Order: sequence, then C-alpha cells, then structure tokens
Amino acid sequence: MYETAGKLKWIGTTQSFASGFTKREFVVTTAADKYPQDLKFEVVKDKCPLLDPFELGQDVQVNFDIRGNEYNGKYFVNLACWKIQAAGESAAPSPASRQPAARQSAAPVSNEPSASDLRGDDDFDDESPF
Repeated sequence: MYETAGKLKWIGTTQSFASGFTKREFVVTTAADKYPQDLKFEVVKDKCPLLDPFELGQDVQVNFDIRGNEYNGKYFVNLACWKIQAAGESAAPSPASRQPAARQSAAPVSNEPSASDLRGDDDFDDESPF
C-alpha cells in the first residue's frame, strides 16, 4: 500500500471494453520533490465513480497499489488507486460532529468503507484489457 498527495491535473472519462472491464484514469501533480511529478493513476470496475466528486486543481490524497504485468513480451506498470480523498479530509470534522449535540446519536456511524472493503483480491485482473 502506497500513498501520495498533490493536485488533480486531469480526470479522464470511464473507458469500457468488450470484455466488460471498465477503468478510469486521472493524473495528480505531486510537489514533494524539487521538480513536480505528474503521476497517472487508474481506478477499475465499481471504483470508477470515486472520481465524480472531485474537480481539477483540487488537493487530494491518493492510496494506491503498484501493479505490474507482462503482455506479449512487454512489461506494464499501473498505479491502481483504491482510495482518493480531499487533502486534509481525515482531520476535518465529520458531518455528525457539526450537528447540534441533541441530534447526535450515541454511537457514531461511519459511511466510509474500510481499506479491506475497497481493496479486494478480485478487483484486479492479471490480463491486460487490450
């Protein structure tokens, strides 16, 4: 599991392939080093809508895995995103904490899925879709 942060530079449209495989790509510009880097990530299958609430130029934090495979003697590396959130979102108060005390429930309920919910072993195919 890896993590990086930066500004959203580009968000692509969802691509569908004849096999039923879908993916969506996006680029994040990181400024952690002396020279900014443009990193292309992808989300696949049911994770494609994760990008819908984000806008270009927005600061984001991306959790991802590095996936590599060989296809016809060529090697490919993909940065497979499994979670994206607005930068600093984890430090922001939840919507429940902004409600008046009388309306809060005794046990807070989190609508955010856990890392294991987002990242399953069957999420990534070993075969390239092209």
